[in-house]
Parts: sequence; structure tokens; C-alpha cells
Amino acid sequence: MTNGDEQRYHGWANYQTWNVVLWIDNDESLYNLRMESDSYETFVQSLRDASGDKPIGYETPDGVPWKDSALDLERINEWWAAKE
Repeated sequence: MTNGDEQRYHGWANYQTWNVVLWIDNDESLYNLRMESDSYETFVQSLRDASGDKPIGYETPDGVPWKDSALDLERINEWWAAKE
């Protein structure tokens, strides 16, 4: 689906951004960590610290890195600030 020249994925900028948000919103542990974290960057660091060498500390279960260069961090930060 396209919106002008900009590629969209379920309302998000791209697959990577959508996948990260999807996992955070739909996995209880990740959601709870989001609620405890004041920013996405803090969330990523806390997840990495808590997971040790387990893959979840570096990427979603679908293999998208939490620090993927394609992430729309501006939009993620807006979404983060709007949390309840």
C-alpha cells in the first residue's frame, strides 16, 4: 500500500517499525517493560541488560533488530510519549 511516494506498512513507515511496535504492544513482558521505561532507548537498553546473550535483547522474535537503521524513531518516540 502506498501513500503518495511514501511506502506504508499497516500505518507505520515500514515493516521494521511496525514489527517492533507490534511485539511491544502484544507481548506482556515487553509491554510491561515499555510501561516502566521513559523512552524507547531506555527500553532497548533495559531489554538488552535483562536478556544477557539471548536473542530477544537484540531483535524481535521475527528477527528485526531493536536498533534497526530503518526504524522510524521519530514516530516510535511519538507513540512512546502517548502511552497510558
